[in-house]
Amino acid sequence: MSPAPSDVVVVGIGADGWDGLSPAAQQAVSTSRVLMGSQRQLDLVPGEFERVAWPSPLVPALPALFERYRDVCVLASGDPMFHGIGTTLVRLLGDRVTVIPHPSSVSLACARLGWALNEVEVVSLVARSTDLLRPVLTPGQRVLVLGGDPETVAALAGPITVLEQLGGPAERVYPWSGQDSDPLCVIAVEYRGSALSRVPGLPDDVYESDGQLTKREVRAISLSRLAPLPGQLLWDVGAGSGSIAIEWARTHPTCRAIAIEQSAERAERISGNAASLGVPGVVVHIGRAPDALEGLEKPDAIFIGGGVTVPGVLQACWDALAAGGRLVVNAVTLESEAVVAQWYAKLGGDLVRIAVNRGSSVGKFTGWRPHMPVTTWSVTK
Repeated sequence: MSPAPSDVVVVGIGADGWDGLSPAAQQAVSTSRVLMGSQRQLDLVPGEFERVAWPSPLVPALPALFERYRDVCVLASGDPMFHGIGTTLVRLLGDRVTVIPHPSSVSLACARLGWALNEVEVVSLVARSTDLLRPVLTPGQRVLVLGGDPETVAALAGPITVLEQLGGPAERVYPWSGQDSDPLCVIAVEYRGSALSRVPGLPDDVYESDGQLTKREVRAISLSRLAPLPGQLLWDVGAGSGSIAIEWARTHPTCRAIAIEQSAERAERISGNAASLGVPGVVVHIGRAPDALEGLEKPDAIFIGGGVTVPGVLQACWDALAAGGRLVVNAVTLESEAVVAQWYAKLGGDLVRIAVNRGSSVGKFTGWRPHMPVTTWSVTK
């Protein structure tokens, strides 16, 4: 028999505990048979309930928990739909779930600081790398960090303010100067340092490289043809230093990339570049295409910067794309241009030759030094 709708109520609760709940939230808790949440949250609520503390790991255990229990009230920190368990439960249980929110820690932090909520960047570092902060640290930007370690955040972002136990009797707001902080805190940053733009075409010297690097101007053009969109996945085939995958991922926090590289040394370098440029989530897959492409999640766009002359690479990439997917190939040698010309004749698309000359010293004067021209073929499936 199917369970009745809305037999799971998710109630946001703050550091002020039971007394801070609205009447509707208190009633939802009181009329439930089972109370679920972290042990800290369960301890905030008085009364006789069957109390179930979250197991670890949590997400794999959820289906069995909600098969076993009915008339459940789930306690969540602040607003359950803001980096909270509410979103996970709605994805899992659909319309079985009703959510009663509480002010989020971000709303409370902005109220204490006098910051406009709509102008603040929010970064969750719960079980995630501090490197994710790098792309949002731009001059004058106000950032609120959830789940971060003050010492690590301060080392990257400069002076910070720590806001502990917001809304509760133990609330504290103070400039951090090395003291121990409560784990239940929000970290506020007003960044004053320098930064790199998220616009593709970063300076070449921000990458560690052995020379296998798509140069700045060509990179910007290639990424404009790849046309990254939020939530989409890129394959960067023959990734070299990883610059295309990295700058794709930097365009939006939800853009994802898999860098395919046969050299283990270069693969390690890609991971280092991705972390230092704020996108540690770029996946590096070691192997030689086309065999290395088997079993990978299907992409929305593919860039081939190396290996286009290897038999089967272009066909495997084309086959992997769904309708609407974009393929961009850069060719430098006559042999790779010949392969591109054959595919262009078969599929059409857009063919561009890029010639870049950079000014450099010629004695006491300045002259133009040409880079090798690059042929760029782009096509949409």
